Amino acid sequence: MIRVLVVEDGYEYIESLQRFLTEDFYLERVGDGFDALRALEQEAWDVILLDMCFDRSERLLGETPALLTRMAGDRDRVRSHLETHQGTYILAAIRHAGHIQPVVFSYDFDAEPRRFGNLQNRYAPVSYVNDVAGPREYRAALKGPINESIGEI
Repeated sequence: MIRVLVVEDGYEYIESLQRFLTEDFYLERVGDGFDALRALEQEAWDVILLDMCFDRSERLLGETPALLTRMAGDRDRVRSHLETHQGTYILAAIRHAGHIQPVVFSYDFDAEPRRFGNLQNRYAPVSYVNDVAGPREYRAALKGPINESIGEI
């Protein structure tokens, strides 16, 4: 059984995955980066499915004095930036805390290969499924890192 921690601010991914990926997977959802870090400390997870945008989350990681300065002190701009890019902030916090599980983003990096390459270089193992992915693609993406770590293809 592959243990998947689903990090999203809604319930779309977990509901869909529970409908189509019950075989071979144990799925649990958390709603923000703070809860993701807590879940990673409390239990063993094989892979993390991570949303990118968190516009429904009350708590966001990443508000720093440097970001506030960069956004000229505009807290609304900071909030918007953090909502749009929260997945990368969560990924950074996960790696900073020493967690090395593979992370699969649910985000379309097809149009942003440079950005995705930077994330791979800095935080590997990282992969993604794009916006039109169905159950087959999610299954392959979530099983892929596990199979690679034990020498299967």
